[in-house]
Amino acid sequence: MIRFSRLPALVLAFVLPLVAALPSANAAQTQMVSAAVKTLNMRTGPGKRYETHWTVTRGYPFRVIGRKGGWLHVSDFEGDKAWVFRSMTSKTPHYVVKSRSANLRRAPGVRSPVVKRAGYGDVLRTIERRGNWVKVRHEGGATGWVQRSLVWGW
Repeated sequence: MIRFSRLPALVLAFVLPLVAALPSANAAQTQMVSAAVKTLNMRTGPGKRYETHWTVTRGYPFRVIGRKGGWLHVSDFEGDKAWVFRSMTSKTPHYVVKSRSANLRRAPGVRSPVVKRAGYGDVLRTIERRGNWVKVRHEGGATGWVQRSLVWGW
């Protein structure tokens, strides 16, 4: 007669739920999106029947913090939260200026000449990343390098 120990079964009963509760590598990564339409309504809930809190313009970046059906619960650089329709967002990387102003420079470095000054809330299209610098295109058309610490997004 073969005797089975209950210990392995008990260990599995406690360990498997713990492993299943751990976030996967993909879930641990922050998902970012940007507004894909000229004017995007930021709603109080996941549906057209919910009130519009405010609007943003094309390219405005968000961090995805939740989902419900075709809607994304998002947060912006100021920590404000709202719901947006998923099909009105894109994976095109953008930054928004989070400081009072940010200098866009000809090359990545504080000694490089300034080509444009961007203000708080200006949307910048990401072109290239290099260390603590990001090459961006301002919504007004100017292209330059900005310190990553002055902007928020991806």
